[in-house]
Amino acid sequence: MLHTENLVVRFGGVFALGGVDFTMNEGEVHCLIGPNGAGKSTFFKVVTGQIAPTQGRVSLSGHDITGQSSAQIVRRGIGIKMQTPQLYDDMTVEETIWLGAYRRKGKAGARQRSAELIDELRLGPVARSEVGKLAHGLRQRVEIASVLAGDPALILLDEPAAGMSDADVAFMSELILRLRGRHSFLVVEHDMRFIRSISDRITVFHNGTIFLEGRCDEVLSDQGVKDIYLGKGTHHA
Repeated sequence: MLHTENLVVRFGGVFALGGVDFTMNEGEVHCLIGPNGAGKSTFFKVVTGQIAPTQGRVSLSGHDITGQSSAQIVRRGIGIKMQTPQLYDDMTVEETIWLGAYRRKGKAGARQRSAELIDELRLGPVARSEVGKLAHGLRQRVEIASVLAGDPALILLDEPAAGMSDADVAFMSELILRLRGRHSFLVVEHDMRFIRSISDRITVFHNGTIFLEGRCDEVLSDQGVKDIYLGKGTHHA
């Protein structure tokens, strides 16, 4: 579904990414982890069209999307949720989700799809409330619903558990697992409990390259990964 070849990002003389070859499969939940400065956020920004790579290639289902804008990438069937909700505070929950659906489904289809998502994400009690008046966990849920409204094949999530209560994190985990298969998920996250609950595969970034990739248990039990997070990695800068 998503593939990168020799992805390099250089800022001046500093390499943020040093030649990343990455592949994720359709229908999986693939998590990116690593300490601060490891390169995972830069990788995410390249894939989502926020920055252009210095060299290399990004492809989605065989189509080259290298250097395309976020808007162009969304039109290709990728849903993007940033860490900070990108919402209009004076719009209601219902209006926000309807707008997300309208781009792909038109007026009639958007009304039906928004109603389905309000029910699925348990947003009925706040459907007529302005987004700006909602608590953080509900705002995150509204933005997820807005992304889902466009029925993207691949959903990119940047730290979806950040600042969430335990109950909200549990809801987000359950939602992702329920949607897995209908959508593919690429998730940048620090919360290891959340990662353990959702991931099919994990890629560990370190110093701008991929250090290790594999199933959740084998990656998180790896001594090298533990050393990186403790600052003891042999290649730790």
